[in-house]
Amino acid sequence: MAFPRFIIVFIIALTFSRIEHTLCSEVKGSVSCSDCGPDYDFTGIRILVKCSNVKKLSEAITDKKGNFATNLPSDAATSASPKCLAKVLGGSSQLYATKQNMVSVIVMARGDKNTYTLHTPLIVSKSCHGKCGSSRPDIDSSKTIDFPPEFGLPPASDFVAFIPIIGIP
Repeated sequence: MAFPRFIIVFIIALTFSRIEHTLCSEVKGSVSCSDCGPDYDFTGIRILVKCSNVKKLSEAITDKKGNFATNLPSDAATSASPKCLAKVLGGSSQLYATKQNMVSVIVMARGDKNTYTLHTPLIVSKSCHGKCGSSRPDIDSSKTIDFPPEFGLPPASDFVAFIPIIGIP
């Protein structure tokens, strides 16, 4: 008597439960560095995966060698060929990258139908190359000009522009 009730309850629970796909599509890739040594520790670099027509995002964190693996966002597994991008978000230390090297299209890997990989490599660098610095070598890109200490004023970066709001009838 109890066994048929258990079977009926089990079937109803299976019917109304949300069943996830057991075969998830996985993205595997790596991050490389253009000006780092061979023993550079890539641990902690965050990679964001975004697919078109999917609201959810997927995030991966690299290991010591720069490799990462994550699942595609959940709605992407239903389409035959999802249009997805992987982007370098940053790491525990300051990283620099060009626009072309920080984003890559995700393509299907050869040999395995549930595995995806990067079309172009994700490349970062430890130092700034080109346009991220100031055109004048004596002024950094974020440096403010301070008042002389004889004036007794705080640094210029402590001042906030204030525009009074005057009511106009």
